[in-house]
Amino acid sequence: MTKSAELRQKDVAGLEAEVKSLQKAHFGLRMQKATQQLGNTSTLRSTRRDIARAKTILAEKQAAK
Repeated sequence: MTKSAELRQKDVAGLEAEVKSLQKAHFGLRMQKATQQLGNTSTLRSTRRDIARAKTILAEKQAAK
């Protein structure tokens, strides 16, 4: 789980990369769920929230420019 304090230390390019990697991980988890290979379904919820957290901080930094 990525904490908001860690995300706030990153620059805009770092945040965009973080969002992209989280979305890729979330896609992989969704595919595992679809093929019934995912054991812990709570990881879907946590990655979805991590994506939202990173996008929110990214939007705040872009608005501050």
